[in-house]
Amino acid sequence: MNLQTAKRILIVEDEVLVALHLEDVLVELGHRVVGPCSRIQIAIEMARTEDIDFAVLDINVAGAPSFPVVDILRQRRIPFVFASGYGNEGLTDGYRDETVLHKPFESRELRRSI
Repeated sequence: MNLQTAKRILIVEDEVLVALHLEDVLVELGHRVVGPCSRIQIAIEMARTEDIDFAVLDINVAGAPSFPVVDILRQRRIPFVFASGYGNEGLTDGYRDETVLHKPFESRELRRSI
């Protein structure tokens, strides 16, 4: 992947090992990582201000839903995917049609989503 196809990807994940693994996978795929964010308030600020092309978000981050971050990404027309051990079960109305990668997921699933 070259610099023109590499994306800046925001990671919103509160589990440190999962975030580090996800960062490794994204870098191996040729992308640049923004974050990771382990708290919703930080993720909200980064979603508002950072130059990002895509985001991977856990549905529940340290006990708080990541939906406020998704709302900002939608406003900015930045594509995203949820990553969750609960699959679609963790989604509420208004978010049920979004793509969810079920943890643990394969790097090829993530590559397809991006």
